Amino acid sequence: MDQQDSNPLLESPLIPSSEKDLGRGEKLSKNWCDIPETFAELRKQLKLAGPLMVVSFLQYSFQMISVMFVGHLGELSLSSASMATSFAGVTGFSFMQLGMGSALETLCGQAYGAKQYHLLGIHMQRAMFVLMLMGIPISFLWASTGYIFSMCGQNKGISMQAGVYACWLIPSIFPYGILQCQLRFLQTQNNVKPLMISTGITSLIHVVVCWTLVFRVGFGNKGAALSNAISYGINVLILAIYIKFSSACRRTWTGFSKEGMKNLVSFLSLAIPSALMVCLEFWLYEFLVLMSGLLPNPKLETSMMSISLSTSCVVFRIPFGFGSAVSTRFSNELGAGQPRAAQLAAQVVIFLAVTGGLLVSLISVAVRGIWGYLYTNEEEVVKYMASIMPVLATSNFIDGIQAVLSGTARGCGWQKIGVFVNLGAYYLVGLPSAIILTFFFHFGGKGLWMGIISGSGLQALLLLAITMRTDWEHQAKKARDRVYASIRTTVLTWITVLVLLAFVGKRRRVLVTEGRKITTDVAMYLVKVLLKERSLLAVAGATIVSLMAMAFA
Repeated sequence: MDQQDSNPLLESPLIPSSEKDLGRGEKLSKNWCDIPETFAELRKQLKLAGPLMVVSFLQYSFQMISVMFVGHLGELSLSSASMATSFAGVTGFSFMQLGMGSALETLCGQAYGAKQYHLLGIHMQRAMFVLMLMGIPISFLWASTGYIFSMCGQNKGISMQAGVYACWLIPSIFPYGILQCQLRFLQTQNNVKPLMISTGITSLIHVVVCWTLVFRVGFGNKGAALSNAISYGINVLILAIYIKFSSACRRTWTGFSKEGMKNLVSFLSLAIPSALMVCLEFWLYEFLVLMSGLLPNPKLETSMMSISLSTSCVVFRIPFGFGSAVSTRFSNELGAGQPRAAQLAAQVVIFLAVTGGLLVSLISVAVRGIWGYLYTNEEEVVKYMASIMPVLATSNFIDGIQAVLSGTARGCGWQKIGVFVNLGAYYLVGLPSAIILTFFFHFGGKGLWMGIISGSGLQALLLLAITMRTDWEHQAKKARDRVYASIRTTVLTWITVLVLLAFVGKRRRVLVTEGRKITTDVAMYLVKVLLKERSLLAVAGATIVSLMAMAFA
């Protein structure tokens, strides 16, 4: 580690700013007075968000392309593949993409802002290891998909076919997890063009691979599921080659290290709340799909929910891109010790979310009469969708605002707070509201979406209140503490090594060569070793080790 990387004094931010940025105690509103800084921040976020939107949409299209090919095999194959894809998305893909992988936005982003570049590679290795382990229980869950659907009362034929499709999706969960780590690794370095290019190339390859396996080789729906694993694997390989040989990653990727297998708890402390934030929201949508089947006209209501959720998933890619961009900007600036720049990033992304959300909502309302024809020719469904679209547009608008505010939460490391916010907003307000409006006031499908609006609205208000009342100086300090906590172990290691070499001699150097992790417990062991030397110098060495253990533990 060079001298610049080990220097705890953050002399300059990642993005140079004016001298006015030194006034960190000023109010939020004063940031808008500097028009050039505001437009500069706007350009940075758009430059990040645009490619991230494309990457998110293309990754989402992989599974949709597979389902489209399966649709040509028959109605049973299409229904089973759609159900299996939805189940896999909630229990696995979204869990890794928006959940576990999002912890890297905090860790890598703040490390990059603090110029501790070598930590990015270590964090990525640690995340890969954890996500590979998480893939094992997910695999067992997917292998039981058919049984789970049967227990829920689904058609036996559809359940069996969905179980087969989900089983052949299992190989895709492992390259997908690695891919999400690579994506965050590059994203937090503001290096998003390789992501867009590699995903674009892979999406074209995916069409060829899927067609070959489904029709040419004759694997049918099994081939469509397996094509996801092949395509994700190709994407991982392309990015691995880029990370290995690109000069842009020379400082952030220094090769595999044993440090990547350590301090897993620090990663899980962010990853698990991140995953819960996502799962709490996605599980609510699944509850609503199940409730739509309990309405008087279940065929019409479930068709409406299917089209509405598909529309929302596509629209969500826009605020998701903004949320990922602001998460990167937040974590970079807080890690660099620039709280005022983080404040400005928050204001700019809220402006983008509101303007973008209004534009998309107006378009949704304008095309409400013809939107249903993209999915079906049934006039009843098309007319019903036309009446639902204004409510859906409102839901998408509010959901977009909470998405970017969730991005600020990830950038600050507020995942634990986000869990309680989502739990209260969705399950104490959103779900009960949906049940009451749908079944007691007889709003039908509109009641389900109005319940989502109430939950998302409360979530957005709570996150906005937390963001506006945040002590940014304190958040910048916490970000620096999080980054340099990873260095404390290294400092203690070198101090102990010097003590061993000075006071113990060659007989104890084997302890150093074994590369033991120097924790408080190991330091206590070394104290015992030193005291056995029964010399004044050894006692002095034991005292130094004890003091440093207390200081850095």
